[in-house]
Amino acid sequence: MKDFENLGLSGPLLELIKKSGFTEPSEIQEKTIPLVMKGRDIIGGSATGSGKTLAFGTGIIEAVIPGKGLQSLILTPTRELAEQIGTVFKKFSGYKKLNVSVVYGGVNIGHQIRELQKSEIVVGTPGRILDHLERGTINFSDLKILVLDEADRMLDMGFIRDVEKIIKNCPKERQTLLFSATISMDIEHLAKRYMKNPETISVEAYVDAKKLRQVYYDVQKNMKFSLLVNLLKRETPGLIMVFCNTRHNTDFVADNLKRLGVDAIAIHGGLTQDKRTKIMQKFHEKKVYVLVCTDIAARGLDIKGVSHVYNYDIPKTSKEYIHRIGRTARAGKEGIAINILSDRDYENFNNVLRDEALYIEKEEVPEIQQVRIMLENPRGQRRNRWDSDNWKARQQGRERHGMRRERRSRGNEGRGERSFGERSRSQKKFSGRRNIRQRSGKYLGGGRRKFGMKKNFSRGGGRGRY
Repeated sequence: MKDFENLGLSGPLLELIKKSGFTEPSEIQEKTIPLVMKGRDIIGGSATGSGKTLAFGTGIIEAVIPGKGLQSLILTPTRELAEQIGTVFKKFSGYKKLNVSVVYGGVNIGHQIRELQKSEIVVGTPGRILDHLERGTINFSDLKILVLDEADRMLDMGFIRDVEKIIKNCPKERQTLLFSATISMDIEHLAKRYMKNPETISVEAYVDAKKLRQVYYDVQKNMKFSLLVNLLKRETPGLIMVFCNTRHNTDFVADNLKRLGVDAIAIHGGLTQDKRTKIMQKFHEKKVYVLVCTDIAARGLDIKGVSHVYNYDIPKTSKEYIHRIGRTARAGKEGIAINILSDRDYENFNNVLRDEALYIEKEEVPEIQQVRIMLENPRGQRRNRWDSDNWKARQQGRERHGMRRERRSRGNEGRGERSFGERSRSQKKFSGRRNIRQRSGKYLGGGRRKFGMKKNFSRGGGRGRY
């Protein structure tokens, strides 16, 4: 293993690396940095968390010249990853006083336009970069280095056309660096079409399979959430990620965990960027210990100290599963991936098990007490509803409701009024539709019997008349 001093980096950059606590380069850094410094195109097969941002970042920082326009563009699939990469570049380029802009959707574009006018390095998502291209607010004429980070994830998210449009607007004489956890046929197609004699680099998985234990529980549908709660409450304090397949399920799980005293918070693509940034900051700073999330948090983000990964919903493919469990057992530390199955997860779980490299043990379901789940209210309903298998509770609820209706009916009959639920002939005939139209102030004519309200539009007009 070489030291950073032997990779050809300048003194000020080496000093910053040393102050940040890096003593020796990782495998991807050792293999990549010299090639980036030589200007070679690179295809890097490396998992998240292996140090690839610093691997391509150091070479870019050394090559970029202050005040000479936009010289490097880094494309990433998600806003969170763009923020993370931007933070690394700002930290290690301080000695050269380079201007680094982070560009993504969901925030004010005016501020980004002003920043782009003076930036030498831009980190962004494909959609917003393409938006700036169409507006003419970003200029690629001085671009020297293009980076496609998490390329497989960008293709999975449907960004292939946006990425190709951006590449076609870049100068042909440039250096292209492509990093991907998996090298698929689509990645190879991109490489053949837009790269020049790329050097392929592959490194060992950053997740230590020997220190990652994978288990699954098979439970009834109505006990799935109860098992999750019981397992979480048994665990020692540490960072935990709970993955769901949909935004709705993410909110549902996080809300009910909080009601039951579990320190949980939800993150998914439906939240504003500002809120997502604050949530990730809380999780990084360990102000909250359980992050309930969709796959938006499975890729790219460098979250240290995650000891447990729960799959509350099983992903559809083994590829997605590997990305999820890759959040734990990192850098030589132990971790565990726990899958909670019910009948609706069997198909997805069979798809995951097609990868013969995965070994997932079955665990016996412990004796657990069923917890009550707060269901989401339908619109217009005032009270929350509890999902309960307790037939006595449901029976008591029906009895109380019947008693209220009976008392109301007796009171009405005692006053000589109609009993509860009855309607007069006039109400049946004209229904509520007439009243709505009367309140709108429009004239309701029709047939010989004209009824309704005719509004008086004169200056002194009052409330109208029938």
